[in-house]
Amino acid sequence: MRMKDETMVAFYQVLGRLFYAAAQADNEVRPEEVEAMKQVVSEEWLDVEETFDDFNSDSAYQIEIVFDYLLSNDELVEDAIGDLKEFKKIHSSLFTDDMNTLILTTVNRIASAFAQKNKSELVFLSQLQLALSK
Repeated sequence: MRMKDETMVAFYQVLGRLFYAAAQADNEVRPEEVEAMKQVVSEEWLDVEETFDDFNSDSAYQIEIVFDYLLSNDELVEDAIGDLKEFKKIHSSLFTDDMNTLILTTVNRIASAFAQKNKSELVFLSQLQLALSK
């Protein structure tokens, strides 16, 4: 696997944790949120760029893989935004305006998938916006 591929796989894994944390913000991950995440990955993330994982699959599928793993193991994800900030320090060039918009759009769609956004999800979103703007 090329260095760029490894970086993008790691990036998408961080996003998988982030999107799971967004769904989990209200302490319950609902099927509608899972479906929203998978739909956005299919419609938006697969077209972002052309890198592949060890299995020669589009690297963006790492978002779903990590999300599904965390869900199936009923993991409690803490500080996913902090993990994103750390990744951003090292790979700041990935965080273009378009990429930041896509990240926020994805989190918004996940948060809105079930009965719109609640207070926990709004707090998560505002913390994410702040992290992406720095």
